[in-house]
Amino acid sequence: MSTSAGGPAEDPSSTSTPHFPTRPYKPHHKTWPYTPSDFIRQDESSDTRFYSVPRFVTHIDDAAIASLKTYYAATLPRRGRILDFCSSWISHYPPVLEDAVAKGSSSGGRVVQDLNRTPQIPASVGELDAATCVVSIDYLTKPVEVLESLRERTKEGGAVHLAVSNRCFPTKVVGRWLRISEEERLEMVGDYLWFAGWRGIEIVTVSDGKVEEEPRGLMAWFRGGRDPLWVVRGGKLGSKIKVVWKDMNRWKVALKNDDACFDENGIKIPKPEHSCQAHDHQTGHFA
Repeated sequence: MSTSAGGPAEDPSSTSTPHFPTRPYKPHHKTWPYTPSDFIRQDESSDTRFYSVPRFVTHIDDAAIASLKTYYAATLPRRGRILDFCSSWISHYPPVLEDAVAKGSSSGGRVVQDLNRTPQIPASVGELDAATCVVSIDYLTKPVEVLESLRERTKEGGAVHLAVSNRCFPTKVVGRWLRISEEERLEMVGDYLWFAGWRGIEIVTVSDGKVEEEPRGLMAWFRGGRDPLWVVRGGKLGSKIKVVWKDMNRWKVALKNDDACFDENGIKIPKPEHSCQAHDHQTGHFA
């Protein structure tokens, strides 16, 4: 895990991501739908031992990495603290963010920890404005515990961005990952975030796996596409204020967090334009 710091945080712009198709995640389960057997791996040997041999590889190709950097440039804050957990030997952050780190008031740092053995984000990372994880959420055997701990370390209004692809070390990912489709994997990661308490969960297509410009000649024979890549992201809501408004003669309810509204399932919805009342959860009174 690595952290970067750069002074007071600016508001992340994750509520508006240009150029990337985005859809809301919708929870379909009232209780945790997975069993312990879903998280058994082909290779249950120590992860520390597995990674003791340097593995200088990238799971996704250069085109997908470039798209991820563009996504990060559009969504991650330029200041504050960002945690990249299950981080790689290379940076997936764009130059603009790397420059912000270099100009920051303090440098980041690294923490070496086996999150499958100790599934808690350490307090030493500080209070986070955002967190990222690139094509590694599928290796966590206790993902909800890790994401719950991450949410506790994150400021209100902060976000987590989990990049997902179809590339992996097959012996080390959780077993269910290999038995389901790409769409089911995205829903599974959404479930991780939902049951860990994150809300406003969305699925973003960062790379659809298609080549924008068709290669010619020998390159057309060698290359059939580019690696697909998605981001499943969620936010830590601030003070939850219930908003009630009348629309088409029906009363609707949402949870308001700063400038965004979410329905009772945590799905982001348009802000009400009709008459509304703010309801404080703690006092039970309407404003």
